[in-house]
Amino acid sequence: MPKVLVPLASGCEEIEAVTVIDILRRASIEVVSAGLDAQPVRASRGVMLLPDTTLDEALKHSYDMVVLPGGQPGTNNLKQDARILDLLRRMAQQDQYVAAICAAPSVLATAGLLDGKRATCYPGSLDAFPHVQQQHTALEEDGKLITSRGPGTAMDFALTLVERLAGHAKRAEVEAGLQR
Repeated sequence: MPKVLVPLASGCEEIEAVTVIDILRRASIEVVSAGLDAQPVRASRGVMLLPDTTLDEALKHSYDMVVLPGGQPGTNNLKQDARILDLLRRMAQQDQYVAAICAAPSVLATAGLLDGKRATCYPGSLDAFPHVQQQHTALEEDGKLITSRGPGTAMDFALTLVERLAGHAKRAEVEAGLQR
């Protein structure tokens, strides 16, 4: 069974975080949500999220994919965490999936993963990174880097993650249950 890590930083976008976790779990994919510390996470709209574990504990295990929710200041909090940047670089070096939505592709860019790569994001989030081939699409894949625009694309983003990890049939099964 694939295993996915979803780091949750204070100020993350709750629609993106919860949608990704929910859809992946509907596909029987093991998801570990990890807070940057041992506290509950107050998301960008004030929703309190209770991570499964801390990032330090989560980093003791290996994953098939890391997914970064966006939102502010959550994205900036992820960018400032050396553990996150190291994890992203390690995942890319191991040819594992790395995914980010909304403003969070800027964390991938900060880690150096998007140089010369195609990516999409919330408008303006990658403007400081001229080496990224910014796309204005809802979802963009460049190898094992998967990015998406924002809260409105969260469900399609999550379903794409299911398809990459568990195949088209599993995506179709999950999607049918959602009555889309």
